[in-house]
Amino acid sequence: MYSTGWVGMGFSKDGFMVGSSAMVGWMGKTGLPHIKQFSLGGKTPTQVVADRGFLVSSDHGAHTVLVQQAKIYLAFQLRFTEPLKQQNVLLAFGPAIPVNYRLSEHQDKTSIKFDFTTGSSSSGSSFPEGLKRTHGALNLFAWGVLLPIGAIVARYCRRWDPLWFYLHAGIQFVGFILGLAGIVAGVSLYNKIQANVPAHRGLGIFVLVLGILQILAFFLRPKKDSKYRKFWNWYHHWVGRLALFFAAINIVLGIKVGGAGNSWKIGYGFNLAILLITIITLEVLLWTRWKNNSSSTTTY
Repeated sequence: MYSTGWVGMGFSKDGFMVGSSAMVGWMGKTGLPHIKQFSLGGKTPTQVVADRGFLVSSDHGAHTVLVQQAKIYLAFQLRFTEPLKQQNVLLAFGPAIPVNYRLSEHQDKTSIKFDFTTGSSSSGSSFPEGLKRTHGALNLFAWGVLLPIGAIVARYCRRWDPLWFYLHAGIQFVGFILGLAGIVAGVSLYNKIQANVPAHRGLGIFVLVLGILQILAFFLRPKKDSKYRKFWNWYHHWVGRLALFFAAINIVLGIKVGGAGNSWKIGYGFNLAILLITIITLEVLLWTRWKNNSSSTTTY
């Protein structure tokens, strides 16, 4: 822990940061100690507000911040309406001294459940983190891997009729089911942590609607000799492409707002690069074949 940053101890009703209150202390540049309560209304700096929160101080004179051997120690007294038993406690520290009582993003954090009756503690629940990974992994694999592969099969493998159709339909169906499971995990995660990610949620809903429309279109597909078939083809192709395009954007956005590590970024970036290289290569081959077929059928 660094002596030039801040340390904080938060009290949470549900074990999560948003909605909790924290006592934060740091040593100022002039050597004067500072300790303030912060209301953690969200995950952005503007939503972390000083001198707000549900904690009640018993005596401001009892609050102190001490730096010793490059470590910051924080001490304070609070009043509660009844004796504490088990309490969700958040611990975090940041590397920078707050400016105008604006906290920098924490460098590390953890949560524990402290039993004040016995003095023992246990690690906070890992359920939300596991659910977040499940949500991300399912949607990345479904919308970022399987469904693009199914679309590639439909465009570039039509020479192998009707195999391409069964492969396309099967891959897209499995991909949609996995994506739907990922969305269910996302809804459960949102209900658990109430994350403030309107863009990610909005794009997710939009992509889901497009996916449902594609499933419905499959069952409403006109026959090949129908005069409406060309319009259905146009609709099916472009709605599918639109869904995959916005799904890719939302995956990137989800990796960012979810605070995923570099392994997620590198992994999806590598996957996206492989897909793009494959599509470009197959598209060039397809146009070359069309051009050759057109030249061979031209009469003079």
